[in-house]
Amino acid sequence: MIETLTEFAKDVRDGLSKDNKTLPSRYFYDEIGDDLFVKIMDTPEYYLTDSEMEIFTDRTDELVKLVNFDRKFDLIELGAGDGTKTIHLLKALPKSNFKYIPVDISSNALDLLSQRMKKAMPDLEIETRNLEYFSAIKTTESENPKLVLFLGSSLGNMLDDRAKEFLSQLAKCLRKGDKVLLGLDLKKSADIILPAYNDAQGFTREFNLNLLRRINEELEADFDLSKFEHQPVYDETKGIALSYLRSTEDQTVNISCLGCTFSFAEGEVIHTEISRKYDRPLVDQLIESTDLEIEAWITDSKEYFADIILEKH
Repeated sequence: MIETLTEFAKDVRDGLSKDNKTLPSRYFYDEIGDDLFVKIMDTPEYYLTDSEMEIFTDRTDELVKLVNFDRKFDLIELGAGDGTKTIHLLKALPKSNFKYIPVDISSNALDLLSQRMKKAMPDLEIETRNLEYFSAIKTTESENPKLVLFLGSSLGNMLDDRAKEFLSQLAKCLRKGDKVLLGLDLKKSADIILPAYNDAQGFTREFNLNLLRRINEELEADFDLSKFEHQPVYDETKGIALSYLRSTEDQTVNISCLGCTFSFAEGEVIHTEISRKYDRPLVDQLIESTDLEIEAWITDSKEYFADIILEKH
């Protein structure tokens, strides 16, 4: 057993030791996970990408008017990913009026994003941050106003209490007049939402199983991936989609770096991801104890997705 456990190792140990086993979704993202997620976003079932992309392409001028400042500002994107949507906004903004600061826990994603942006916009002032979100915001020490982007309904990967705390902490990192552009997936019927988390090509399945592969490779475990299946569920009343990895038989898994063995009963699940769906009353509840106020609520033509502009008062 290694003397000093990494954060990954601790989270795996703690999550698999619970009565209801869980693994944090942030560990989906390594080089393989990044590539799989790009493939997921390109599937016809994953409406979220197209819906938010429609807002960024068809309503770009409106977004620019709402988020631009009358002087130079710092545009900080949390969980920047590949920047496919963001680039439409960046190209529409006055080139000398902002510095782009993409933040991501995946250094691989940041490297790819930086190369892509420099090729598409050679004059773009860009400064990548491979940091935790709030640390990245706090270490942006300029006196420039800030626009924080948190797109793709990433907030939906948190339970409501955690999302409320996240927005509260985000507000504390901002000054009066700073803005947030927040992407949120809206409540819809199960026949639209469930296929988005169970695409026909199996990329979402592989994305979830990538967690077990990472544990095998990085923590010297012996998960047999063929003995787990991807299981998404959606509660239409609550507006909550959940992803699980389900054990298909009774089995034990050894994780050498932890010096631990974990038992799985047939049908037992590991919770890997939550994807919250929103409406206006829920968003109002989440920001009621912050200094953030909704300045605009922009949806795609089907009203599947919303990009909302919050301003700190």
